[in-house]
Amino acid sequence: MHFIWSILIGFIVGLVARALMPGPNPMGFILTTILGVVGALVATFLGQGLGWYAEGSSAGFIASVVGAMILLFIYGLVSRRH
Repeated sequence: MHFIWSILIGFIVGLVARALMPGPNPMGFILTTILGVVGALVATFLGQGLGWYAEGSSAGFIASVVGAMILLFIYGLVSRRH
C-alpha cells in the first residue's frame, strides 16, 4: 500500500511542478508521475546530504515539488541541446 501511496503523491507533486514550471514539451501521466517520484527522491537525498533532514526521514511536499522543478530545469537544458 505504501508503494501505491508514493505513486499517488508523486503524481500530485509532478502535476504541481509542471503547473509552476511547464517543460519544453507535454508529458503524459507516466512521465509526470516519474517526475514527481524522482523529484521527491532528489529532495530527500539532497536534504539529507545538507543536513536538513535526519537519516531515514523524507522530504516534505514543498521540497518534493522543488526537487521536481530542478529536474524539469535540467531536462529543459538537455532537451534544448538536441
